[in-house]
Amino acid sequence: MSIIEVQVPQLSESVAEGTLATWKKKIGDSIARDEILIDIETDKVVLEVPSPGAGVLVEIIKGDGETVVSGELIARIDTEAKAGAAAPAAAAPLEMQWGYGYGYRRRRFYRPYRPYRPYGFYGPRPFRPVRRCWINQWGERVCRF
Repeated sequence: MSIIEVQVPQLSESVAEGTLATWKKKIGDSIARDEILIDIETDKVVLEVPSPGAGVLVEIIKGDGETVVSGELIARIDTEAKAGAAAPAAAAPLEMQWGYGYGYRRRRFYRPYRPYRPYGFYGPRPFRPVRRCWINQWGERVCRF
């Protein structure tokens, strides 16, 4: 199994980093030599990154919208694999699995459970003065009750 590493090409001297725009290929797609894999946007130009060799795209290390610098590894190509037979994908990160993302919220008890009863049942409502605070024109905190 021979693996070719796809790296970000040398950017110009005045450009320090670029952003990965869109991948043209997906994992498991067959790739010919010099076929365009991805577009890299810099503040001056949009670069097209060609494939350094023929094979199958096995792994995408950096996704769309991520920032990269010159010489950074962004993908791997297997020269001996067959198209459609991609490497098994790793398990999704914990926050992307069901129950840890997508609106899931842990149940928390912020105070001991007490059934609803009107305030007269427990006694009168305690008096709490209202405190108002603000910052005056000299940057001092002023509070009044």
